[in-house]
Order: sequence, then C-alpha cells, then structure tokens
Amino acid sequence: MNDTVVVGVDGSPSGLAAVDVAAREARLRGARLRIVHAFSRPADLDPMVHGVLAQAEQRAHDRAPGLEIARTVASGETLTVLRSESRHAALTVVGGRGRGGFGDLLLGSTAVQLAAHGHGPLLVVRGRPDPEGPVLLAVDGSPAGAAAAGFAFAEAALHGAPLVAMHVWNTWSEPTPYEGFADPLNVVVDLDRLRERHQGLLEEAVAPWRDAHPGVAVELRAERARVRHALLDASREARLVVAGARGHGGFAGMLLGSVSQALLYHADCPVAVVRGAV
Repeated sequence: MNDTVVVGVDGSPSGLAAVDVAAREARLRGARLRIVHAFSRPADLDPMVHGVLAQAEQRAHDRAPGLEIARTVASGETLTVLRSESRHAALTVVGGRGRGGFGDLLLGSTAVQLAAHGHGPLLVVRGRPDPEGPVLLAVDGSPAGAAAAGFAFAEAALHGAPLVAMHVWNTWSEPTPYEGFADPLNVVVDLDRLRERHQGLLEEAVAPWRDAHPGVAVELRAERARVRHALLDASREARLVVAGARGHGGFAGMLLGSVSQALLYHADCPVAVVRGAV
C-alpha cells in the first residue's frame, strides 16, 4: 500500500479531531499526511485554502512535528473525492460528524458511505476524546474479518497497546440442523458444543496474526450475547474498535454489515472498518 495517510477536512470540530488522529497515525507509520478538502462551489475555495486547510496543517504540525504534509483541494462531491483518494492510501481518516448535517444525526453521511464504498482501511473518529485501553477486534470468521484482524494487530503493535479479540455468538443466529421430518421445535441445542466451536473459530481467526505480532498481548473473548450490544459495551473500554466491512449473515448485495454500521453509529471510541486485504 501507499505510504500516505489521508484525512478529510471540512472545517468542523470533528474534522479537526480527525486531523489529530491522522497525524499521529502517519507519524507512527513513518508515512506522509495528505489533508484533503472537496468543494462544490468556487466561492468555497479561497476561505478553505487560507482558513481551514491552513488551520488543519498547523494542527498536524503541532501534533507531529517534522511530519511531511501535503494539501489537496479538489472540486467535486466529498464522497467521490475521498473515495478516489482512499484508493492509494494506507489509511483514510474522517470525523464522525461533518458540516452541513442535521444536529441530531449521530454520524455524517460521508463517513458511513465511505465505509461502504471506499478502498482500504477507514478510521472514523468518534466517541470519547483521547481514548485509552486495548484495541478491540470484532471477530466473525469471515474473509473481511481476516483483513480486519491484520489491521487490528498492526495497530496494537504501532501503539504498544494490548488487543482484545472478541467473538460474540448466540443461538438465534445458529443454523439448527435436524434430520428427516423431525419437528425443529423439539431440537435441543447443545450449548457446550456450540461454545467449543465458537472458541475454536476465535482461536483460528487470530492465530496467524498472533504469530506475526508476538509482542502484542492478546486476550481472547468468546461470549454468548447479542452481538451489537456486547461489542458496543466493550467499546467503552477500548481505544479503537476494528471490524470488517461485511461479516457472515449479511445479504449478498450489502456493502456494509449491520454490526459495522452499529459500531459506526454508536461506539464509544474510534472505529476502523477494513475492506479487502491489508
């Protein structure tokens, strides 16, 4: 991947918070930082270049002195511009809320659309300020989850943080096989067997990344609970939660899974959504 971290700015407090995080991520990676602003009206250009972009660049320099920084100003719709920029970025960072949204919206439309349609890892800055704690990895055993695991372990290593790999399961989402014409209502679920299977899935999903990052302290959690609620609760003690763009159980046409969406809207810390290989 390219050695550039891209951050989208729009003059909002959320966008400036994203600059802080992006500057730190670029410094840790030894990468360049590209500050990107998209404008749709020519009248917006001059004040952005001489105002918000300059403020964002100065803020990045303050957070990471010596960091190589470039500005990009592009004419076009924000999602289209950032999607194009994300194609060649090691990481794309945006704020959870932008300018122009309604006050009661929990997440800006650019963030959720970019999570669904962008390229590579996306980090959405939301939740409590300056979060501490482990990197929280949502494990589901899917191909997208494998890419998320690689990203989460790399992040934990960069930050010198522990990692919690969490796999949440429940009997509602389990297929219940039965033979012949037996009444499915009379099928007894073997909980011990299910626990063993899900614990094995968790260990298998984490094993290659654990071997690749032996310095990262790892805690495995396989919990029987409601998936979204359990992950959102765990996000209260995490510095970052990482999930794949899509997991098991989604409709084939969906580009962003329901668990990823719930985290983007409600997590108490920044959220990274990972698409494809890392």
